[in-house]
Amino acid sequence: MSENKVIFEAKNLKKYFPASGGKMVRAVDDVSFSISEGETFGLVGESGCGKTTCGRMLLGVYPPTEGEVLYRGRGLGTLDRHERMDFCKNVQMIFQDPYACLDPRMSIGSIIAEGLHVHFRLNQEETMKRVKEQLDRVGLTSDYASRFPHELSGGQRQRVGIARALAVEPRFIVCDEPIAALDVSIQAQIVNLMIQLQRELKLTYLFISHDLSMVRHISDRIGVMYLGSLVELAGNVVIHEKPLHPYTQALFSAIPIADPDHSWISDRIRLEGEIPSPLSAPPGCKFSSRCRMCTEECRKSPPPLREVEPGHFVACHRV
Repeated sequence: MSENKVIFEAKNLKKYFPASGGKMVRAVDDVSFSISEGETFGLVGESGCGKTTCGRMLLGVYPPTEGEVLYRGRGLGTLDRHERMDFCKNVQMIFQDPYACLDPRMSIGSIIAEGLHVHFRLNQEETMKRVKEQLDRVGLTSDYASRFPHELSGGQRQRVGIARALAVEPRFIVCDEPIAALDVSIQAQIVNLMIQLQRELKLTYLFISHDLSMVRHISDRIGVMYLGSLVELAGNVVIHEKPLHPYTQALFSAIPIADPDHSWISDRIRLEGEIPSPLSAPPGCKFSSRCRMCTEECRKSPPPLREVEPGHFVACHRV
C-alpha cells in the first residue's frame, strides 16, 4: 500500500434504489475504504455486488443515500463551481464497453479533443498535437484521429477510451471493468499498458473487475464485495495467501491454474444455495445462506468489518 496522501475516502456509503412495491434495492450497504495516492485499489465480487455503484459514487455520478465521499479531505457536496471543474479534470473514468462510450458520429480525434476544449484554452494546432500525443501514448498512430469508432477493433477502441481519459491530465482514474468486453488475447495488453501509464504519469487507479487473475496482477490492495457489502480488505499478497472470509476463500479458489501439468488439481470450494435478492437480504450476515461455516449468530447478527491484523479487515463472526 502507498504511504502517500489519501485521495479518496468512502465513509459508510449506502446507495439504495427504489423498486416496485415500495421496496428498496440496497446496491451498496455501509461500505468504507480509502485510496492513497499512487496505488491501485482493486474491487472484486460477483456481478451485481455493487462495485460499479461504488465507483460512480466516488465520481459524484450517484449521490449517496447515506454516508460521505471525501476527495482530498473535502466532501464532494462542499465543492464550489471552480473546485468541481478541477475535480472533473483530475478524476476520470475508463468504461467497460469501449464501443457504447464512444459517439459513433464523432471522429477519434474529436472524441479525445472534447475534454481539452472544456479544460484547456488551446488553438486547433495545439489541440491536434495533444490528440496525437495521446494516441501515440496508448500505442496508436496519428492517422487514427481521422477514423470513426466503427472502423476500430475492440482493443483499439479501448485504447481510445484510455487516451480520452488521459488527455486532460488526470491524477485518479476509475477503471470500470476495462477489459471485460475484450478478447482474452487483448486483455493482457490493455492491463500492461495501464501499468506502464501509471508508472509514467504517477496515476492512482480504482480497478473494478470480476477477473481475479487480472486484479491480482495489477492491484496493491483488494476489497472483496458481496451483495452490496465489503466483506474483506487487505493487501494483494496477504489476501491471496491468507484469505479469511469464506466467500473470499471460495472466490479465489476458482482462479484457473495456467500450468497444464497441475490444472487437474482441484481444491475449489463449491458454494451451494442461491444468492439472496438485494431486495430482501438476510437479517444477519448476507453470506449466511451459502456459508459452510454459518452459525446461529451469523443468521441473527450482521458482522462488522473489523481489523484482525494490521491492514487486514474482515466481516465474519468466525474469524
